[in-house]
Amino acid sequence: MKMGFKLSNGLELPQVAFGTFNAGDGDETVEIVERAIKTGYLQIDTASIYKNEANIGVAIKNVASIIKRSDLIISSKVWNPDQGYENTLEAFKKSCDLLQTDYLDIYLIHWPVPYGKEKNYQEVNCSTWRAFERLYREGKVKAIGVSNFLPRHLQPLLQKADIKPMINQIEIHPCYHQRENVEFCQQEGILVQAWSPFMRGNVFQLPLLHHMAEKYQRSISQICLAWCLQRGIQPIPKASNEKRMTENLGPFDFFIDNEDMKQMETLDREDGHAPFTDYELQKKY
Repeated sequence: MKMGFKLSNGLELPQVAFGTFNAGDGDETVEIVERAIKTGYLQIDTASIYKNEANIGVAIKNVASIIKRSDLIISSKVWNPDQGYENTLEAFKKSCDLLQTDYLDIYLIHWPVPYGKEKNYQEVNCSTWRAFERLYREGKVKAIGVSNFLPRHLQPLLQKADIKPMINQIEIHPCYHQRENVEFCQQEGILVQAWSPFMRGNVFQLPLLHHMAEKYQRSISQICLAWCLQRGIQPIPKASNEKRMTENLGPFDFFIDNEDMKQMETLDREDGHAPFTDYELQKKY
């Protein structure tokens, strides 16, 4: 797979990562992740709240004869109740144990405002970040970052951090662009990753994308991923069958012209994000 991004600390990442949210249960997750790695994915994204780290760990072991652990990039996230210095260290160890690895390549704070800690969330974020910095200095994680943070959540963290976040993984798709957030992160040297780049499957119903797919002779999913890549964003698509997995890997050897990029802007909606209750706290604080 072509390496497409380099983090501020020099760690290189592929053009496209593989997402595992709602990838299935038990053996199904194992099979899907094995299939993804065999198809060519080198970066697997998960989180403790996905409840599939153990299955992903099994999948990685099952393909050890094909690809070494050191050639894979595994990322996970600390869930809201586990934020805080000591809790984060414990959560990190648990994730590593479930994934059957002694280190992670990427570790992220999943959401900026944990339930029940709204009034002091900035303090909690900073405490969590100190644990992240310790894990990074000890070589237990190669890159650290955040997820679903807006600029107002990042700014106080940046002011107190010894090591700046290297990644912000946020929801981005044709109906939810997050332009201000993307611009802020890129100015700060923070790589933006896009979760749910297909809008939970809803992008396949958009007439504009059908038109663009016909124009460029590419699939709608490839149009969405190329759109992310042209914005300097690493997409994290999910797929279950080999054909779709292969399709999502590219090649992205075409360029969406400026007029079509402007047309994509007409799809952007303030309420275009997923119906997660976590967004209520993210927007309120």
